[in-house]
Amino acid sequence: MKLAACALLRITAGAVTCTAIFVPAVPALAACAAAAGLPAASAKPARPVTAYVADSDGSTVVPINTATNKAGRPIKTGLNPDAIAITPNGKTAYVANGSGGGDQLTADSVTPIRTATNTALKPIRTAIDTAGSGPDAIAITPDGKTAYVASYTPDKVTPIRTATNTALKPVSVGANAVAIAITPNGKTAYVASNFTDTVIPIRVATNTALKPIKVGAGPVDIAITPNGKIAYVANADSNTVTPIRVATNTALKPIKTGRGPDDIAITP
Repeated sequence: MKLAACALLRITAGAVTCTAIFVPAVPALAACAAAAGLPAASAKPARPVTAYVADSDGSTVVPINTATNKAGRPIKTGLNPDAIAITPNGKTAYVANGSGGGDQLTADSVTPIRTATNTALKPIRTAIDTAGSGPDAIAITPDGKTAYVASYTPDKVTPIRTATNTALKPVSVGANAVAIAITPNGKTAYVASNFTDTVIPIRVATNTALKPIKVGAGPVDIAITPNGKIAYVANADSNTVTPIRVATNTALKPIKTGRGPDDIAITP
């Protein structure tokens, strides 16, 4: 049993640095650490999981330590933070700052937050126009390389290169882009255009918009199945959900729901 325990520790040591969280009361931990070629001092709890909450009125994001359910110090962002997405490696949270009226310095931007220290980095400008309605949704590719920011106006999606936090050339989509989702294979981003009753696929490799897909009236949210085969679109004005076959970008028969479907999520 001792050999098995040490073998398991040796296998996992590179990933968890012999963290004591798994077996805090086992006296043989130090011996296993030594067998794995690691110092006993490296045994320490993993970093706690953090929830980030956008406070639109306060123009801040509040971190919550999920181990204690205590809120941390608010992190100042741009005006009216409206959406958050976190990179797959957990190192950066990207916050979409919405309409700021006359203040274009802190609105119409994305604020990166370094999760290790909960500090805001320099805001990234996104596509804007005189209306200044700004970013409304954000999604990050599975490889963590690109964040896509959908702006309600000026009807564009701004790709952001996460390695350098630089905005790339905006992609034109339908009027009032309100939601975005990316397929698990990272090949396609789907953008809901609320005013045109369409979903616009974006080819991630080239950042080009493909032919719009007609859905129900007033699409407001999108979710994609874990196997990446179907995108489900909630249509608030037609009381329906439209499935889209990802392989062919074709809409299937609408599904009737209750009045005004507004959000959608899919089980793992």
